[in-house]
Amino acid sequence: MIRIAMWSGPRNVSTALMRSFGARADCAVVDEPLYAFYLAATGLDHPGRAAILASQPTHWWGAVDALRRPAGKALQYEKHMAHHLLPEVGREWLGEVVNAYLIRDPAHVVASYAKVRGTPTLEDLGYPQQVEIFRAHGGPVLDSAALLRDPAGQLRKLCAELGIEFDPAMLTWPAGRRDSDGVWAPHWYAAVERSTGFAPYRDEPVDVPAHLTHLVEAAQPFYDELAAHRL
Repeated sequence: MIRIAMWSGPRNVSTALMRSFGARADCAVVDEPLYAFYLAATGLDHPGRAAILASQPTHWWGAVDALRRPAGKALQYEKHMAHHLLPEVGREWLGEVVNAYLIRDPAHVVASYAKVRGTPTLEDLGYPQQVEIFRAHGGPVLDSAALLRDPAGQLRKLCAELGIEFDPAMLTWPAGRRDSDGVWAPHWYAAVERSTGFAPYRDEPVDVPAHLTHLVEAAQPFYDELAAHRL
């Protein structure tokens, strides 16, 4: 079994990309396996916190051990949020998976994040964690804007880099919820549940709040390092 760990920051198309891999008959998907650990470790009060803590291991090693159990498919796609990789999480297991990275321009991420969750930190956006993993393990880098502009072309390139065959089934999927969705889906997945494929790319102006421009500047070097290797 090939295990693909896709590391994304928030306010990206990570759930749609999970849908894409879930549309493959040969692929099992795992939705944010470190989320309960992250909430337990940080004490953050996210929507559905109690249900999330009850649905997953709350220690990182328990989550990692669960990922090692065969899913009965040739592929296992793990949708990871990079900010869940807290400093206390062991890194040895990252050598067991094929790491990949979903990135988005920091100005777009910060502007979008500010609308729904207030003031983030650099670590909340996941760029330093993505760069840390990339420097240690490499792997393909997928830019969300490029993916939305050309889903077929970008997915073909991604599959080639991952060492798997491209499956046209990755381009469309039935609307609705999945059993593999995290218990937090009712709070966040409404748009994805309505979707049947990747949404068209929209080149919209970015309005970053003035008090967060420093965060875009701090994130930019990390993004640029990854973007230099994008598909």
